[in-house]
Amino acid sequence: MKKYKLRPVNSYYFYRKKKSRARKRLLFVCSLICMVFIGICINNEFGQDLITFFPFLEQEAKGPQKDVYLPTTGIKYDLYKAPTKVKGIYIPPSKVMDYENYISMARETGINSFIIDVKNDNGYLTFATDNEVLIEKGVVLAKPPMKDVSRMMTRLYEEGIYPIARVVAFKDNVVPKKEPERAIKSLSGQIYETSAGDTWLDPYNKANWDYLLEICDEAVKLGFKEIQFDYVRFHESMKPTTVVLDETTSKVDIITAFTKYACQHLQQEGVYVSADVFGAVILSQLDASIVGQDFAAMSQYLDYICPMVYPSHYAEGTFGIAYPHLDAYDIILNTMEKGQDLIRENERSQRKAIIRPWLQDFTLKSLKPYLLYGPEQIKAQIQGTYDAGLEEWIFWNAAGNYTVDGYK
Repeated sequence: MKKYKLRPVNSYYFYRKKKSRARKRLLFVCSLICMVFIGICINNEFGQDLITFFPFLEQEAKGPQKDVYLPTTGIKYDLYKAPTKVKGIYIPPSKVMDYENYISMARETGINSFIIDVKNDNGYLTFATDNEVLIEKGVVLAKPPMKDVSRMMTRLYEEGIYPIARVVAFKDNVVPKKEPERAIKSLSGQIYETSAGDTWLDPYNKANWDYLLEICDEAVKLGFKEIQFDYVRFHESMKPTTVVLDETTSKVDIITAFTKYACQHLQQEGVYVSADVFGAVILSQLDASIVGQDFAAMSQYLDYICPMVYPSHYAEGTFGIAYPHLDAYDIILNTMEKGQDLIRENERSQRKAIIRPWLQDFTLKSLKPYLLYGPEQIKAQIQGTYDAGLEEWIFWNAAGNYTVDGYK
């Protein structure tokens, strides 16, 4: 049989180990007693005195706190509450899931903002939601264009892209047909349709205001940092001879009132508010009264006002320029200077909105003489904006196809 040698027991080693365990148990019990004591005292005078001298005790007493983070990332929403000098592009619903391609473009060009539909031109939402109010309206699609919104927003935040939610306001082909009492009516009492067959929510009906803000609230929850209203106006065909209007309140007054109401609500939520307006309302009071957009009045409440100043949309001879689309620089420069003059007509305390123009990255092929808009025209519009003393701009292409070299 194999013999085993027995080693003598090291009594001192076991004594030290036993003593160490005793110290650890004592330390644990003392820590537990301290935590209970702090928990009891934290809400009384003595506890508050402790916190004054040892601020970390409040955190220890309450336990670990959850920061407001985007899913799967350490990027905080709060970092994006500071205003951004926007250099942006519009991304249509059909291209929104190609956001990685647009992010690559942003890296290459310095673009720092994407304008993304949350309520599209027809009135449907572009994202999924379980909001019962919106589901009941019939505007939530079974397969919305935006999929995995949290992932998309995370990527935008990671890349420093400022997300703007475009909300098509009163143009709506869904809700008026489901709830006719919300629609603008013809003089015969029927739902009014434009020559293109579009219906509109009635701006005089304040229930429509709250409906639009319900959508905006959902956009804020998704992580958008600015709400941009489009079609915040009447259609140009809507006159006293064609539709039922409020005889006591002008179109300008009701659109301005909605603007104020929306801004007061959304600015309390920590987001910025902008609105798209016709470039023509800067140059013509008549045009302003027809669609209800008073540039100076709306600028008293908005954070940003975004005139659509596409050179291709100006009439021949504007500013003495025979063919405006051939002289993009002067068209933008002159219009932006005029816009700032209008804002300066307000009292100093009411000059709130920053002008951020919509510029064009598309070619209107019907114009004569024909000019293909390319990098030169893109740069000319940007330079005209800067030379007018402005720092921000956004570009429109309905298909989301952009002339990358124009932004470098």
